[in-house]
Order: sequence, then structure tokens, then C-alpha cells
Amino acid sequence: MIKKIAHVAIATRSIAVMSEFYKTLGLEIDAIETVRDQKVKVAMMRVGDSMLELVEALEEDSAISKFIDKRGEGLHHISLEVDDIRGHLETLKSKNIRLIDEEPREGADDCWIAFIHPDSTGGVLIELNQKKQGGGAE
Repeated sequence: MIKKIAHVAIATRSIAVMSEFYKTLGLEIDAIETVRDQKVKVAMMRVGDSMLELVEALEEDSAISKFIDKRGEGLHHISLEVDDIRGHLETLKSKNIRLIDEEPREGADDCWIAFIHPDSTGGVLIELNQKKQGGGAE
């Protein structure tokens, strides 16, 4: 079951610069985290029950760096919190939905994540995420 929109991720060249704009909207950074295997730094800002996530590349060969080079800064993905990430991936595979990740991997905010390819979603990169303490992915 999809529980909620966990976050909307925005690719940026600079969290420091972009966060200044969001401060004018009354938002503050709640946490900053480095996700080494994805070569990114993320800043999370709470908006009600969801989050905005600013994503900055740490290295030129990261997916975020390539995304910004190709499309510029802006909306990167929508993250949906699920109760059983492995179950969702199996269901999607059985329906021939194209996946980027067939197995969950570690993401920010103590979550397991997996991405659905935009070719199967009308052009939107969708991330499934599940809190690690929720079980099911380990």
C-alpha cells in the first residue's frame, strides 16, 4: 500500500543557494545528509506530513550531476512511501513495468529506496521508499 507522498526531490547545483529561496517561503532545512553511494548531499525540509528534498551532486559523474547537465535544475522525482517495497517491486515486475532498481537499496533518511523508470510513468521519475524499521526490505 502507498502510504503518502514522502517527498518531492529538486535537483540543484547548490543546496545553500536554493535553500535561501525556500526560506522566503517560510521553510527551514530539518536535516542534511550525504548519501555516498549515490554521490549526493540531500537537505530535507518539512511541509506538513511530507518533505521537500534538495539534492546536490557531490561528484561530476553522479546521476544528479548528469540530470542537471541535461535538463537543468528542477523537479527530479516524486517519492512515495510504501509499506512493503519488495512486494511493490514484485507486483510492478509482474506487470512488466520498467524498473531502474529491481532490488531496494539504501537511501537517505534511513530508508530503502527503488526507482521506477520514467518510460513507465508518463515521464516522471518515481521513487518508492520504505523506512528501514518498517521491515520487508532487509
